[in-house]
Amino acid sequence: MEGLQAAGRRSLVDAAIEQLREQLASGVWAVGSRIPSEHELAERLQVGRNTVREAIRVLVHAGMLVSRQGEGTFVRSTSDPAAVLRGVQRSGVRDVLEVRAALETEAARLAAERHTPEDLARMRAALAREAAVMAAHPERAGREATVEHDLEFHTAVVEAAHNPALTEVYRYFGASVRESMRTAFGDHDMPEVAIATHAALVDAIGSRDPERAEAACRALLAEPTAAVEQLLAAIAARK
Repeated sequence: MEGLQAAGRRSLVDAAIEQLREQLASGVWAVGSRIPSEHELAERLQVGRNTVREAIRVLVHAGMLVSRQGEGTFVRSTSDPAAVLRGVQRSGVRDVLEVRAALETEAARLAAERHTPEDLARMRAALAREAAVMAAHPERAGREATVEHDLEFHTAVVEAAHNPALTEVYRYFGASVRESMRTAFGDHDMPEVAIATHAALVDAIGSRDPERAEAACRALLAEPTAAVEQLLAAIAARK
């Protein structure tokens, strides 16, 4: 392996973190492999071992490395989850909705096969709360008044898939989903949340038919996706 660049006069720990992150991202060390010792890294970076130790601690906390007592430090991931999240947060509404559709349609398929009675009850309860808010605030129905309850409903669908990895990805992605929904539902040109299409998704999941559940989920997401496309086209036309 080629030597790492020596850290300059700026924050040595930050420099070490950045260079180690670059080495991980470029695949110099494969996932599961042990990285060089603190002593060797300190020599290559031309910094003290304490600086290397702190840099490794930060990357362990970030989920890129894992330390095993008596064995060394190993590569857990070549991508920085925090960087991924920042990238997602910078994405536009269309991008978020497309990823949301990919996650939720697969979740709906799995939920049709794996859901419990409690899962269906949770979906229906979230939908009932959403409908109640819409009835109480008809002037804002389907928009910002229902954002939290709508997200609660969709999260219940995802968790009904009983796939811990999918659930964690969706939770990780949830902040951007929420922001995109606030942006979308806060615009008066957006369509109201259609309780009927949400209820149809619950019924499709309850039928234990994966194809029907996927189709119902796509139908549910079609309206906000189409509305966003229209809004983006209108904005582009005004420029």
